[in-house]
Amino acid sequence: MARRSTKTPPPDDFEEKILDIDVVDEMQGSFLEYAYSVIYSRALPDARDGMKPVHRRIVSQMNEMGLRPDRGYVKCARVVGEVMGKLHPHGDASIYDALVRMAQPFSMRLPLVDGHGNFGSLGNDDPPAAMRYTECRMADATSLMTEAIDEDTVDFQSNYDGQEREPVVLPAAYPNLLVNGVSGIAVGMATNMPPHNLGEVIAAARHLIKHPGADIETLMRFVPGPDLPTGGRIVGLGGIKDAYTSGRGTFKIRATVTVENVTPRRKGLVVTELPFTVGPEKVIAKIKDLVSAKKLQGIADVKDLTDRAHGLRLVIEVKNGFVPEAVLEQLYKLTPMEESFGINNVALVDGQPLTLGLKELLEVYLDHRFEVVRRRSEFRRGKRRDRLHLVEGLLVALLDIDEVIRIIRDSDNSAQAKERLMERFSLSEVQTQYILDTPLRRLTRFDRIELEGERDKLTSEIDALTAILESDAELRKLVSSELAAVAKKFGTDRRTVLLESAGSQIASVPLEVADDPCRVLLSSTGLLARTANAEPVEISEDARRTKHDVIVSAVAATARGDVGAVTSTGRLLRLSVIDLPQLPDTHAEPNLSGGAMISEFLTLEADEELICLTTLDEASPGLAIGTLQGVVKRVVPDYPANKDELEVITLRDGDRIVGATELRTGEEDLVFITSDAQLLRYPAASVRPQGRAAGGMAGIKLGAGAEVLSFTAVDPAADAVVFTVAGSHGTLDDSVLTSKLTPFDQYPRKGRATGGVRCQRFLKGEDVLTFAWAGATPARAAQKNGTPAKLPEPDPRRDGSGTPLLQPVAVIAGPPQ
Repeated sequence: MARRSTKTPPPDDFEEKILDIDVVDEMQGSFLEYAYSVIYSRALPDARDGMKPVHRRIVSQMNEMGLRPDRGYVKCARVVGEVMGKLHPHGDASIYDALVRMAQPFSMRLPLVDGHGNFGSLGNDDPPAAMRYTECRMADATSLMTEAIDEDTVDFQSNYDGQEREPVVLPAAYPNLLVNGVSGIAVGMATNMPPHNLGEVIAAARHLIKHPGADIETLMRFVPGPDLPTGGRIVGLGGIKDAYTSGRGTFKIRATVTVENVTPRRKGLVVTELPFTVGPEKVIAKIKDLVSAKKLQGIADVKDLTDRAHGLRLVIEVKNGFVPEAVLEQLYKLTPMEESFGINNVALVDGQPLTLGLKELLEVYLDHRFEVVRRRSEFRRGKRRDRLHLVEGLLVALLDIDEVIRIIRDSDNSAQAKERLMERFSLSEVQTQYILDTPLRRLTRFDRIELEGERDKLTSEIDALTAILESDAELRKLVSSELAAVAKKFGTDRRTVLLESAGSQIASVPLEVADDPCRVLLSSTGLLARTANAEPVEISEDARRTKHDVIVSAVAATARGDVGAVTSTGRLLRLSVIDLPQLPDTHAEPNLSGGAMISEFLTLEADEELICLTTLDEASPGLAIGTLQGVVKRVVPDYPANKDELEVITLRDGDRIVGATELRTGEEDLVFITSDAQLLRYPAASVRPQGRAAGGMAGIKLGAGAEVLSFTAVDPAADAVVFTVAGSHGTLDDSVLTSKLTPFDQYPRKGRATGGVRCQRFLKGEDVLTFAWAGATPARAAQKNGTPAKLPEPDPRRDGSGTPLLQPVAVIAGPPQ
């Protein structure tokens, strides 16, 4: 069975014509047409208003919809739908993407859309919400782009289906192309322009208005470089000058970073500004990849603490032992914290893509602005002339209103009345019709005065507009003043710092901290720190006191070494020096307010206290220890390097260490002071050194119910004092305590394990010492919170009674050795 044909047969007079076209010519022609369409209708901005067609259509349609800054927000989907249905014959995704970018303050220096909702994040780490959720309206500055658009300032063209009209270009009251920048990829060409500071660009434009022959060096005094929305630092200005001269150039953008103490024991790099278009997630991911690949050293952790209140805050913790500045240099080289930006100033001028320098960009904009202001002035002058024509006709009628009324009343119809009025008063047809349409209630004496005032005002305005149109100087002056007003209202301070070069001082800094000599300090409030200076700092008696300035223990060390921490339970804990915060090297008296608490480095039991610091050097004379029950011990400095915790004394039940100190020479005197006001002093050489596991030997003979309050080591050749505070067992009030400060040389040496001599006579009601200490001068006292406390005047009587305590004293110490 034959298959029936479904094709319609050609008419009888049909003559088939086949054109032979070379495929090369067809492809070339089609591609060029497509390329021109992409260049002109999609990818490249117009040099006059700095907008691609999609941006121009969004702004124009929002203006038509009345979405001004003083109106409410509407759904972005509504704006996208209006733009797509009336002006932009492409998909909604491209329209919404363009709208989102116009609302992002980190993408545009002067955003054109006021967005409400999630419009994405820096670097597009967090994409924007769907357009059915977000809302928008015109930003304050956007009204300047469409200002006077209804006053015949720009040409209009038909939309894609010929049913709507759209502007060919916007009036643009400021140089949007330079201020907000643009990027786009066309066929065979691309554009990439960075944002600039509005005030700087307008200042350059105003200078060019006044001095049309200005060179690029002069203009760069006003516009020294881009001003990116995300701030940052531009390194190297040579590429910027090339771009401003020829339209092409490259520069580097660096993140803004500060070195801070991010934790009590670690320094960190705090990033507050990133390069343009770079987000924190991209930086974090790159750092983690480099650390995993062992290509980046010194990074302990990376945290993104960005929030709405404080803005961008990316914290990069640096491992102890690494120089933060050197780590930062690595980050600049290996991560997006330093990015290159290639300037390619390609824009459409009279429909043709051209590469423009700074001066050419400003000239194209100013020519456009001159044309806009000229057309606006012509439009306004025409409107005012039309209005003046009507006002003058009405005033003629008012001069003989009775005659006007008589003519109208005697006429058979309005046409006859119009003709008779035109003939009688020599009026035009428009003036006559206006008179006939004016209610009689407006033809009063007061209205005549108003009309005369309006006539005079219109005449003045027409003269001013005529002066602008007839004088190029007046036109330039007006454009310049309008630009100045925009800069005053919307101008902001520069965000991006411009640097001639990165400098070479960081490159010479080693990555790791050198193992230089230093000193480790322990304050009376339990703060630990290290100094860069290995030598002890002399303390002056009349120096100004500060909080945390009482150093109860100090030991020499190296930056990458270890020291020991002796606790009240007889433990020696190894402490890494590099972990400790370093105090500024001011060569002044150390102040540990910048230190860190002991708990940051050591784990102590509930009733355990840190007594002192000691070196782990086996060449040391050793450690002297005194306990609550009067035991003394000299520890042989034998500390295995593979152990972080050691025992330096075996304590009896109920006993604990009340004092420990590292001997410097072994020639010191050991001093016990007990609660019953007995002081025993004898040479350290009389105590035989013992191993770490030994329990020590008898140090002082205690009376009934007495216990040791203080144990120290004092150089007999140095000036030293003894400080004691007396009270009663039931004393809680500091105001009833008495204290005494006595020269140390008033106390004689006695034998080890004897009872010693009395160091303070008790007054009536006193039966116990509550605090005691012996050591070198100048001695410094502090309260429990580290606040300085004042000591009494010295009393030469070793067994004398005390005087009322001036201030509560929780701790006292001599100069750190």
